[in-house]
Order: sequence, then C-alpha cells, then structure tokens
Amino acid sequence: MEKLRIIFMGTPEFAVGILDTIIKNNYDVAGVITAADKPAGRGQKIKYSAVKEYALANNLTLLQPTNLKDESFLAELKALNGNLQIVVAFRMLPKVVWEMPSLGTFNLHASLLPNYRGAAPINWAIINGETKTGVTTFFIDDKIDTGAMILNSEIAIEPEENAGQLHDRLMLLGSETVIETLKVIESGNVTTTIQEDDTEIKTAYKLNKENCKIDWTKSGDEINNLIRGLSPYPASWCFLKDKTEELSIKIYEAKLVSESHSYEVGTLISSKKEIKIAVKDAFIQVLSLQLPGKKRMQVSELLNGITFSDSAKVY
Repeated sequence: MEKLRIIFMGTPEFAVGILDTIIKNNYDVAGVITAADKPAGRGQKIKYSAVKEYALANNLTLLQPTNLKDESFLAELKALNGNLQIVVAFRMLPKVVWEMPSLGTFNLHASLLPNYRGAAPINWAIINGETKTGVTTFFIDDKIDTGAMILNSEIAIEPEENAGQLHDRLMLLGSETVIETLKVIESGNVTTTIQEDDTEIKTAYKLNKENCKIDWTKSGDEINNLIRGLSPYPASWCFLKDKTEELSIKIYEAKLVSESHSYEVGTLISSKKEIKIAVKDAFIQVLSLQLPGKKRMQVSELLNGITFSDSAKVY
C-alpha cells in the first residue's frame, strides 16, 4: 500500500483537535485547507480560523481559497500531491475537489449517520433529548453527509451535559475514529456501508435566531434540553418584560425543578439568590444568563444589583 499523503480541510476548533491527533500520530500532512480570513467583532479586525492558527504554529502548508472551483486553487491543490483528503467541519466540496486524490476524500461528522446530517449535529442531539450520539467517517459524495460510511463510534450523552462539553468529548472520540479510519485505509481493506434513507431520519438544521428562541409553552424537559443544547454557543434566548421594560436575554445554564405550581407559564419568580421561571409542568431555575450590553454572569451575581418585580415575565 502506498504511504498516505494527507490533505486536511477544516475550520473551527473541533477540526484542530482532529488535525493535531493526525500530526501526533506521525502521518504526513501535505497541506491544510481552511476558510479565508474575515473581519469579526465590533472592531471588525481580521480573524484567522482556528485551523489556520494551528497550521501556522506548526509550519504546515496552508491554502485559503474563496472559490473551490477556481483554476489557480485547483492547480495548487493538485501540486500538493496528496493521495487522501480528510474533511472536518469545512464546507461542501465540488466534485472536482473530492474526486482528486487516488484514495478518495473522507469526512468526519459528529453524529451517528444517517441521523443528524447537517450543520449542527452536536446541538440538535441534545435539543432533541437523545441519550446517545457519536461520530461517523464516510467517503464524500455529491450530497451533504450522505456518502458511504467507513466507521462510527458511539458515546452516551450525560443528563446535564451541554453542547460545549459534548463537543469536547466528541472531538476526542472523533480523533480516535479518524486514526482508526486511516489504519483501515492504509491496510487496503476498506469496507463501507451505504446509508439508508427513511422518513424517521433526524436533521441537524442550521441554527438561527428563530430556532434558538425559547418557547416557554413547551415542557420543562424540552426547554431544559434547548438551553443545554445551545450552551455555550450560540445560546438560547427570550424576551423578559418587567413593568415597562422589555429586554432580550440569553440563558446559558439552567436546571429543571420538577414541582407542581399554579403560576402562569412564563412567570419569573425571584429571590435574593435565585430566579425560577414557571413552565406548565415544572420550574426552570436559571443559573447563568446575559442581559443586553452586559457580560454573561451567574444569577447570584446578577441579583446583587437587580431586583425584579412580581409582574416580571418571559416569553
């Protein structure tokens, strides 16, 4: 079997963990492809992707195409002479790119495919109340996350775990699974499993302002899962109204308190130490949140300087 010469494609921190493991296992990484630099934040300063930061720190050959079909990029990619491409949290590739290496192009996806194809698999697994998830490697085809599967690995989702915590555990699991996949490819004995479609497949939709908003009429479990599934980023949100003031707030951390009550849904009950919000079958106790123009803070810290009235509500 020919020696692997890898082209790695990725952008966020999740991809860095995988790339670092590949390097530390002494695989030959011929080049790294990542997103183009873009301005970010209030000052609109140019921000490098996490993968670019890693590539620069480790003296890896780096390409940052804006157009994956551009002839000059394709020439540069071909000149790297890779025989295998690995994609982790990058973008959809044109056929001319994923067909280029002789050993193919495989993707690591943070779900147990075919469930949770799409942009936010870690978040949606928690939001939907799953008790397990995992990672899958598969050869890329012309659709999103539909290619023939190589390996998968499963992991339990802990009852109080949030998306950030699960992200870090899946990054470690993904690193191990990518190395196992490389060993299978090196052996020349790759067997794949075709993904089967059915109407029960769950989708990992792109997160937006609408699907991150808390619907306080839902069950306590559903609300708690949404908060967990969106923490620490992008964070669940809702409106808070107290007397004449209306604020858009983010809720990062909460816990479900199963307790019957007669409060109207959305009623905010506060003391000197805690905030609870009435839902139809329980309370959501808010542990950390963010007010407009303020930093994220613990509720106990917030209540040192703010008092809510008896008429305070969320919606």
